[in-house]
Amino acid sequence: MESFFSRLKVELIYAEQYASISEAKSGIFEYIEVFYNRLRRHSAIGYMSPVEYEEKAALAA
Repeated sequence: MESFFSRLKVELIYAEQYASISEAKSGIFEYIEVFYNRLRRHSAIGYMSPVEYEEKAALAA
């Protein structure tokens, strides 16, 4: 979790300026659900995105 929150702060929070709390919540939701969980490459799975990893696993099964 510490690594995740570090990445969240570096890649999103420090790089953006939010006009309101709802705008910040929306930005954080989009970062987690769209970028982090689907597109961002993760070292724990061989520097593949979760989508790539799942597709590769499905083909191997």
